Amino acid sequence: MSIEELRDKINSVDTELIDLLAKRRGLSKEVIQDKNDNKNPIRDQKREEELLKRLIKLGKQKGVDQHFLTKVFYEIIEDSIRLQQSHILNPSKEVTGKERLTIAIQGIEGAYSYLASQKYFAYSNKELEFVSKKRFSEVVEAVEKGEADYAVLPIENTTSGGINEVYDLLLHTTLTIVGEETFQVKHCLVASADVSVHKIKKIYAHYQAAAQCSNFLVTLPEARIEYFADTAMSVQKIAEEKNPEFAAIASEEAANLFKVNIIRKEIANQEENHTRFLIIARNISKVDNRLPAKTSLVMATSHAPGSLVKALSVFDAYKINLTKLESRPILGNPWEQMFYVDFEGNRDDENVQNLLDDLGPYLRFFKVLGSYPSQVVKKTKLDLHESVDVKDDAYVEKIKEIQKPIVKKKAKAKSYKLASREYKEDDTIVKVRDVEIGGDDFVVIGGPCSVESESQIFSCANEVKVNGAQILRGGCFKPRTSPYSFQGLEWDGLNYLEAAGKEYDLPVITEVLAPEQVLAVAKQSDIIQIGARNMQNFSLLKEAGKVHRPVLLKRGMMSSIDELLNAAEYILAQGNRQVILMERGIRTFETATRNTLDLSAIPVLKELTHLPIMVDPSHAIGERDKVAPMALASKIVGAHGIMVEFHPEPEKALSDGPQALRYPQFAQLMIDLKKL
Repeated sequence: MSIEELRDKINSVDTELIDLLAKRRGLSKEVIQDKNDNKNPIRDQKREEELLKRLIKLGKQKGVDQHFLTKVFYEIIEDSIRLQQSHILNPSKEVTGKERLTIAIQGIEGAYSYLASQKYFAYSNKELEFVSKKRFSEVVEAVEKGEADYAVLPIENTTSGGINEVYDLLLHTTLTIVGEETFQVKHCLVASADVSVHKIKKIYAHYQAAAQCSNFLVTLPEARIEYFADTAMSVQKIAEEKNPEFAAIASEEAANLFKVNIIRKEIANQEENHTRFLIIARNISKVDNRLPAKTSLVMATSHAPGSLVKALSVFDAYKINLTKLESRPILGNPWEQMFYVDFEGNRDDENVQNLLDDLGPYLRFFKVLGSYPSQVVKKTKLDLHESVDVKDDAYVEKIKEIQKPIVKKKAKAKSYKLASREYKEDDTIVKVRDVEIGGDDFVVIGGPCSVESESQIFSCANEVKVNGAQILRGGCFKPRTSPYSFQGLEWDGLNYLEAAGKEYDLPVITEVLAPEQVLAVAKQSDIIQIGARNMQNFSLLKEAGKVHRPVLLKRGMMSSIDELLNAAEYILAQGNRQVILMERGIRTFETATRNTLDLSAIPVLKELTHLPIMVDPSHAIGERDKVAPMALASKIVGAHGIMVEFHPEPEKALSDGPQALRYPQFAQLMIDLKKL
């Protein structure tokens, strides 16, 4: 069969896929109609989990990669949820009967506000008409005066933070927030001709876009930055001027709209660069209580000690989670602040109404800016290994009681104050993306000892994901006993590890060896590991304490528990309170295994410290056939998780091959852990 015939077949299959997706969307609309008639919840996550499990099983039979399949169906499920939410919300109800919605934005077509608007209103099935304004204040005025139905305003960016002008406008407008949308910003450098970036003499850019691309702009010292009111308008400018030495920072969509060349993609400082937009309107829009909602308000406390603490304590009393707290100066009142607050909850809920009532006595001013559906659709957690209920409830409760730390209230003062139970009685939970270490879930970190190649770490990441482990490990900088042993791929290895984590939606962890590595590694790794050989490298500990990344600290090979906790204290004392301790075996007179795994350290540490405690049975035992029993024992004695090594071909591993599990062994271990 020729390549043309194969492409024709692919085109035919693609057409069938589109038809099937359209058919599925139609069925989703019928489902929400039935849910509305019967007042059923919008989401049934048990049904979603069963659906995904069935599809994965079917996919295996058809030879479809599990990770690819789940990615596709997560997108389909999210689309279905947003479609159903849109049906309930009917965002155009205040303009009922109109086939067109008028949206006011700052900028012109192709601007990020324009793109975010298209994303948000895509489910309304209405024609969109845009009203372009130069300033944010004019956008708000357009809706206040009835010139537009909605305004879409950027409120914060994950790289450059909040947009102060918009916060100030929210305080004084009579409009209300009715929705939110997040849009991934992918800045490009665009020009009227396909030229080298080093020939560019002038760059038009919005000041926020320039700030988000500052690292790239430093590499072009000859280029002068000229600030523009809007990203799309800067593209329009270079399209009109047709000067090949002039460029603009904008989106790929804007470049395509104005038919100019993209000369460099992905120029932002951070790849994960998202802007959150608010949708505001004249009238309050009630949120169906079946939808997850957020409420935004602005408040001013009295200018007295403890006033903010008292106000925030009300949220704690009602168990309502704050998602944002942003301060802005009060004009005319030097050194006094207003606070913009976002929290989870619907103002029509009784619990939220009671919170607002009880909040009042601690404030001299507050204004609810709106309640609106949360834009974030949380993915259904997929447990591919069914738990096996082999113990009765009484047995489970007894195990929990055994594992509960004994807190000695009147113990003498310790040298590790911040790590001690006396300082903090409740367990510390370290959150890494959506993984919580130190809570009820048993966390498994898995992967190879060393990152050896891009294909190897991607293969291992797939195994982590498929088998239900939560975090991907891989050594990039390797401390080896012999200077002639493999020292790791270093920065190339870190790039591979980071890419694999992003591809499979997994947090990653890798080790740092020197203080000067910490900050750079922290930009790419979700957790920083300090190995056993560096447990008392105090300069390294102090540097790790200065970054906002969790630190996993391994116990030294000949270190006492007291020394381990004092090492953790060095990190905590610098301000980083996200420390995870790890028992990895100590040297004793026994030589039957690589080290002696001190499982007694787990209950001892749980009594002495609030920090999470994990176990590394791979380095402790050093023999793959003995790793699984010790991993299971670690869970029994109360560890919060384990770190285990596996490799696609352990015999060919460049480091610690004898202790690396084979893929089937790792899969079986994950099943056995679920049975406990």
